[in-house]
Amino acid sequence: MVVVAYGLILPAAILEMPTYGCLNIHASILPRWRGAAPIQRAILAGDSKTGVTIMQMNEGLDTGDMLFKVETDIQPQENAGSLHDRLALLGAEAIVAVVSRLQSGDLQAERQDDDQACYANKLDKAEARLDWQQPAELLDRQVRAFNPWPVAQCQWGEKTLRVWQAETLAVSSSAAAGTVINASKQGLDVVTGEGCLRLLQIQLPGGKPMPTEAFINAHTIAGDQLD
Repeated sequence: MVVVAYGLILPAAILEMPTYGCLNIHASILPRWRGAAPIQRAILAGDSKTGVTIMQMNEGLDTGDMLFKVETDIQPQENAGSLHDRLALLGAEAIVAVVSRLQSGDLQAERQDDDQACYANKLDKAEARLDWQQPAELLDRQVRAFNPWPVAQCQWGEKTLRVWQAETLAVSSSAAAGTVINASKQGLDVVTGEGCLRLLQIQLPGGKPMPTEAFINAHTIAGDQLD
């Protein structure tokens, strides 16, 4: 039996039913991220690598013995959606390799080191709110981790701006955090607690995601404060 992204713990009666047990295709290099949102938590934490682990399931939460691992680099501008799709392909290849080796008995199960484990909590919409007092690097990770859900956001006056894509800028400003110091076809440059964040793709309430170049053709925002 093969399980992927299944939100419940299987009871012992099910785990013991298949000849070779139940296998989980888990989207992290265990035991680094156990739990519901390993892809997003890896990006949020600034991990440089992640991957897929094929695990023999037990009655714990992602605590079973590891049978196979494959690693991949997290690219600088990669978001949770694109990383998910890459890991899905890696996971498909990995489970085929594992199943073909189960009958031959040449797989050596490895116990997890519980001391190295982190819990990847389920995502909460409240986490998507951008705090401009934080460093630009951290805000950039939020934007990437919460794309495509729940999508990073901030307030522009009474309007909620959803931020789909951004990048960090190694520039400083004496303006208050949250101030839009530049609005051009390159993006909206917002002061943060450390450095600036350039917003590249945003979305207004009731609208579709758009490049900031299209946004500034219809809106004046330079000098405004984002909350």
